[in-house]
Amino acid sequence: MKTEDVPQDLKYFKDRLIRDLIYAVDEDGHYTTVFSDGWRVKNDALGAVWDDIREQCEDIRRQVLAKEASPLVYHMKKALQDLGMLAYYSGVPKKKIRKHLKYDEFMKSDEETLQKYADALRITVDELKRVDEWK
Repeated sequence: MKTEDVPQDLKYFKDRLIRDLIYAVDEDGHYTTVFSDGWRVKNDALGAVWDDIREQCEDIRRQVLAKEASPLVYHMKKALQDLGMLAYYSGVPKKKIRKHLKYDEFMKSDEETLQKYADALRITVDELKRVDEWK
């Protein structure tokens, strides 16, 4: 692919720091790197994945509203974080996080722990406590 042909479809990367680094051939025939803001085929694949994640989040949201799961479960899924990642990013032990995956235990969480979760998930504590529909 030539440098001028590198796709720049902004569907998912618009206003984001994330960009793809693509190898392309410059006008002298040498390989060089070019930033790409996305391309249609990749965007279609990402769209299918995000649709699946939204569906899973909606199932979890219903569980939270029924008090069968905590809002933490919802926000972990939405942020694509598992137990290990959240423990690493928040500094909260896995055992404590497991406990907070239960609705009643999460509701007893102290503000300091909630703030650690919120920071790790890049949301506010108020957002952490809610499970709004994902639009």
